[in-house]
Amino acid sequence: MTSFSQSRNNKFLYYLSGHFKRLYPKSLLRLDLDKLQRSIDSFDEDKMYSRLNYYNKINSKFALDESIEMIKEISGMHGTYSLDLMEYTRFFSQDNRLSYLFGDIVDVPSIPSVAKSRPVTDNDNSILMKFDKVRHFYFVNNDIPFKKKENKLVWRGAAHQPHRKYFLQNFYNKSKLIDAGGFHKNPKNDDLYQAPFLTIQQQLQSKFILSIEGNDVATSTKWTMSSNSLCFMVKPKYETWLMEGRLIPGYHYVLLKDDYSDLEEKIEYYIDHEDEAENIIQNANLYINQFKDNKSEDWLSLKVLEKYFKFSSQI
Repeated sequence: MTSFSQSRNNKFLYYLSGHFKRLYPKSLLRLDLDKLQRSIDSFDEDKMYSRLNYYNKINSKFALDESIEMIKEISGMHGTYSLDLMEYTRFFSQDNRLSYLFGDIVDVPSIPSVAKSRPVTDNDNSILMKFDKVRHFYFVNNDIPFKKKENKLVWRGAAHQPHRKYFLQNFYNKSKLIDAGGFHKNPKNDDLYQAPFLTIQQQLQSKFILSIEGNDVATSTKWTMSSNSLCFMVKPKYETWLMEGRLIPGYHYVLLKDDYSDLEEKIEYYIDHEDEAENIIQNANLYINQFKDNKSEDWLSLKVLEKYFKFSSQI
């Protein structure tokens, strides 16, 4: 990304690349994870296997019955999810069976299944994969320094969920330090607390950006933590490939009470303590860096599936 106009991933190129991979002859594909591992600069075995075992926590054998689809039977009608899954399943036997859940998943399945999201705790059967990455995984590479930003917090998003509506009921137009509002592409007459749309570039003019979970996680967490703005949020209840459950309050982000009653206090504190804010931003940026190496991400995605197929006795 060289400009804010490019801050979102290019969906046309994503779909073009994805469909090319779908059509590429699988007979020509060769899975050599050792070679891929050797190609990764400064491969840190401890860190990579720690991530692998965080995504896929299965550590005992399990069985899949014939009701579970084979890879070759998985429909391509699921848009980005099926493309993201196919990108890596194509390297394995197409007769292997795989349980999967597409969409915003907040419950733990009864059998080991790959999914985009899961609860932060008690989630052993939920195996994370980097699904819908064209929407969720985009980062800010060019940003103005923290100290040149405005002394305020910003939030924009669709306020369909009760917890988002609750936030807006309490903070919409209530403080000069908080620019929060709902934005719906197709607003209804009864949609309250509407505010003008703000691009990522416009939001990044503020020192503080609020991340509020939606149906599962907050999409904005990824790009906020890659920027020079400070991420504010309550403790995450759900997680994705970003491993939100590993984020440390006060180190990677500013922790808020669940009712946001300390929001203004925290804003004022970090306006007065810029060095502390910049330390948290630096830690957040370093955390995000681990997701930027494509070879590492490929290795992990393939190893997640390899572990699944091994424990289900398919390889």
